[in-house]
Order: sequence, then C-alpha cells, then structure tokens
Amino acid sequence: MPHTIAIDCMGGDHGPSVTVLAALAFLRSHPQARVILVGQEALIRPLLAAPLSGRCRIQHASEVVAMDEAPAQAMRNKKDSSMRVAVNLVKAGEAQACVSAGNTGALMAISRFVLKMLPGIDRPALCPVLPTMTGHVHMLDLGANVDCEAQHLLQFGIMGAMLAAAVDHQEQPRVGLLNIGEEDIKGNEVVKRAAELLKRSGLNFVGNIEGDGIYKGHADVVVCDGFVGNVALKASEGVAQMMATALRQAFNRNVFTRLAALVALPVLKSFKHHLDYRRYNGACLLGLKGLVVKSHGSADVFAFEQAVSRAYEAASNGVLERIAGKLAELQVSLAEEAV
Repeated sequence: MPHTIAIDCMGGDHGPSVTVLAALAFLRSHPQARVILVGQEALIRPLLAAPLSGRCRIQHASEVVAMDEAPAQAMRNKKDSSMRVAVNLVKAGEAQACVSAGNTGALMAISRFVLKMLPGIDRPALCPVLPTMTGHVHMLDLGANVDCEAQHLLQFGIMGAMLAAAVDHQEQPRVGLLNIGEEDIKGNEVVKRAAELLKRSGLNFVGNIEGDGIYKGHADVVVCDGFVGNVALKASEGVAQMMATALRQAFNRNVFTRLAALVALPVLKSFKHHLDYRRYNGACLLGLKGLVVKSHGSADVFAFEQAVSRAYEAASNGVLERIAGKLAELQVSLAEEAV
C-alpha cells in the first residue's frame, strides 16, 4: 500500500529551497511513495522542474511558524501555518506521517493538540537515531519531557522498542535504561522504579547502561528523560565537532602532515561517512495518534531527505499499530498479575 508524507516546506533555516528539493529526491528513491508539499504555493511551485505527477501535490498554507516563535502563540494564532496544515493532513488521514524542520516546541505543541495521545501514553517523546560502534541506536526522550516519572520511562521503552522492531526488523530489540552505573542500586528513585517496571514489561530489557554504552552498542534502544537525554546528545555532538576540528588542524600543520592526509584520505572519508549526522536526521515524535518526524532546522537537502525516508519507513512498517498492540498486551498482563 503506498503511503503519503505531508511535508512542511516552510520550516527550518532554509525553507522550500531545501525541503522541496529533498521531497523530489525522496520520490525518486521511493517509487511507491506520495508527498504533499505544504506551504506557500508561490514559493514552492517555481522549484518544481516538471509538472506535478500523481504522486505529488501542493497544499497551500498562507502562514509560517518562525523558528523563535512561542509555541502557544503559533498554535493559537497561526491555524493556517504550513506546520499546522501538515499535521492536520495526518489527522484527516490524507497523509500517514508529516515531516517538519521547523520550531521544535511549536511542532510538539501543535502535534499533541491536533493528533492527541495514544491510549496508555501520557507524554510524547522525541526519538532520534544515533550512530554506534555496531550500527545505530534509538534514544528517547531527547528533550520533549524534562521531568519524568517511572511510568513515563516505561512508556518510552515500549515506544522505542516498537519503533526499532518495525524499522530495523528486530523481533526483540535490546532496551537499556541510561543510568550512572550498571548496578541495580545505582541511580535516583525514579530510575530504580523504572528499571523494575521495564523488567516486568515483557520487553528485552538488558538493564542499566552508562553513557559510554550508548555508543558501544550495548542496547538497540536507550531510555532516559528529556533533560538527561538532551544533555547527553549535545555533549556528544560537541565531542564529535572537537574531534573533527582536531583532526583538521593536525593534518594542516605542515606540508608533511598534509601529505599524510592524502594517504589517509580513504580512511578519513569512511570515518566521516559513519559519523555524518545527516544520515541519521529525523527524530520521531512518538506517543501520538499519528506519525510526526522532526528534522534538524539546519538540514540540507540530503539530511532532510533522510528525515522524510524515516517517516516513510515508520509509516510503512506500522509503528503506531505496534505501539498500540504492545500497550494493550501490557495492560492485560498487569490485570492478570493483579488477580
């Protein structure tokens, strides 16, 4: 069954000059997919090199949510924004997912207001994909929820596991709980209680993992609250930037080091490819009655195309249905325990 992705063409630092070209590149690589380009038609149409095919159409939206706009203001005052219209298309069933590089807070607020929460889920969570020594890992939450209770972390584990099972085709993805140590006695009371809930969840819970375990590939899904997750993510990005700068400076020191760089070029290209954040662009906002994917605001054409592809994979592999099914299964199990 072909799936349709609604694209907020006006969001992000670059707007249609990136989002429209990325959408067209996505269509070329996914011959069964369809897209709806949402935004100001006068800015979108000139970027289309050929007449629109049956797999692509424009949905005009007259307003744009600014990157620094207050979420409440965007939700209340801009009901015809490209972001709101794209989410509405998912609500109406005209699209199976939407992608935006726009204002993160506004996207979360609008998505939660329009789509509502899945039964059994209290809060949505941002779940990006990060590179590891062994492949990649799904990590949530990365900033949507600063303060969490134990049951929220359990819900994050369920959502992340179902996402990994769907898009990575893993029957039992390993779920780890981010903590300051691997021992059960480590961590605050919320994390300790969350570990107990995860052990009883039926998930493939591998226990606590420390920060270095994220990138060593100790789990396929890493669970944490949004405060810890966002700090871990930003610290990791800083380390990666520091390493890239240090390598560049070392190879540019003198003529001999520049010659060494030429010899090492194939290795450096492989290193850069593996750590290229653009390949992992697109964080799924999980827990809603519809799929929403948040792209980096600074994404280029290649990076935004990856976010659209991530949305398509999640929709095509029934992530929402898997989450709902697992939650129902857990409720039955808890009821039986109570008896």
